[in-house]
Amino acid sequence: MNVARGLWFALLVAALVVLHYTLRPVLDWRASVDFLAIAVLLVAVRARPGVATLVGFAIGLTSDALIPAAFGAGALAFSLVAYAASSLKAAFFADNVALNAVFVFLGKWVADLIFLAAEHRLGGSDFLAQALLWSPLSAAVTAAVGLLVFMAARPVMGTPRG
Repeated sequence: MNVARGLWFALLVAALVVLHYTLRPVLDWRASVDFLAIAVLLVAVRARPGVATLVGFAIGLTSDALIPAAFGAGALAFSLVAYAASSLKAAFFADNVALNAVFVFLGKWVADLIFLAAEHRLGGSDFLAQALLWSPLSAAVTAAVGLLVFMAARPVMGTPRG
């Protein structure tokens, strides 16, 4: 990736972070789009696992800044998902539209499950409802939007790293 593509890619990730804090609150859906998860997974597709983990940690800290009671849960979730996604993407995922949708869905859902387990806020039936109903719905909406972002970002992202 040359310098110009790198700058466009960084701008795209920054735009996703801005959208997360501007558009998402306006929509106010229970199963809303997680633009931060899309940004983390977009970086994980193109970066090595160490870099992806650092970006996941930084974006997780950004999300944790608004939830002092669960500080660190987002950083942990996005760090683990970024590392795993970067490693898995390098191992066996092709540049396939359907696989990218599944990739974003699973990445978002796993990040939610890690976050829910780490924050210790919900228990019992509330935890199950969030983990098995609302998180998969949010992951599906995020996967649909993430697929559009991945397809629109193809010219900016260039060819995947080897």
